[in-house]
Amino acid sequence: MEDLKEIINESKRVVFFGGAGVSTESGIPDFRSKDGLYNQKYKYPPEEILSHTFFMNNTEEFYKFYKDKMNSLKYKPNITHVKLAELEKTGKLKAVVTQNIDGLHQKAGSKNVLELHGSVHRNYCMKCGRFYNAEFVFNSEGVPKCSCGGIVKPDVVLYEESLKDDILEEAIMQIANCDTLIVGGTSLTVYPASGLIRFYKGNKLILINKDKTPYDKIANIVINDSLGNVFKNL
Repeated sequence: MEDLKEIINESKRVVFFGGAGVSTESGIPDFRSKDGLYNQKYKYPPEEILSHTFFMNNTEEFYKFYKDKMNSLKYKPNITHVKLAELEKTGKLKAVVTQNIDGLHQKAGSKNVLELHGSVHRNYCMKCGRFYNAEFVFNSEGVPKCSCGGIVKPDVVLYEESLKDDILEEAIMQIANCDTLIVGGTSLTVYPASGLIRFYKGNKLILINKDKTPYDKIANIVINDSLGNVFKNL
C-alpha cells in the first residue's frame, strides 16, 4: 500500500482500467466467480442469452434475463467509484476505462469514463434511432417498443458484436500515454478488452484483484485483495 501511495503521489497521468470487480461491492454480481451469473442456472446459458443472435431470435427471453440481472438502477457507487472520482478532480486521473455497463462511475462523479461494453443508460430504437433511458427499458412490459413500433435495444456490446472504434481508440490512447496504469477488478481474460494492457509502455503497472491474472508476472505491484480494502486506505 505504501508503494502504491508513493507511485500515485509521483504520477502525473494515471489511468484506471476496471472490470466487474469494481461494482461487486455495490451489490452487482460479476460473471465468472463462483457466485457469478455464469455459474447460475437459467433456461439458457447466460453467455448464449447475452449474444447478438439470441437477442435477434429470442428477444423476449433476452429481456427477461436482462431486466432481472442487468438492472443497475437500484445500486449505488462504492468507495472505489468515489475515490476514483476524487482522484480525477485532483487532475491526476485522466480516464477510467471500464468493462462495466452500470454507469456507477458517472454516478460517483467521474467525467471521462470510457465504456468499452456500452451502458444500460443508453437505449435506441432499431427502426428510427430514437433514444430511450434505462428507466424506460427496465420499467417496460415485455419487449420495450418505440412509439414508431420498433424494438428498443440497449447500447451494450453483446457477444458477436464489435467494440465501438472511437471508444476503443480513445482507451488505447489514454493507456499508451499514461505514466501509471491501475488495473482492478478484472480477470483480464476477456478479449479484446484485456488486450488493452499491452499498449501500456510505462513501468508503473498496478494490478488489484482478488485472484491471480495472466499479467501478474509483468506488473510492478500486485495486490490480491478487494478493491474496497485498497481504495479505502488510499
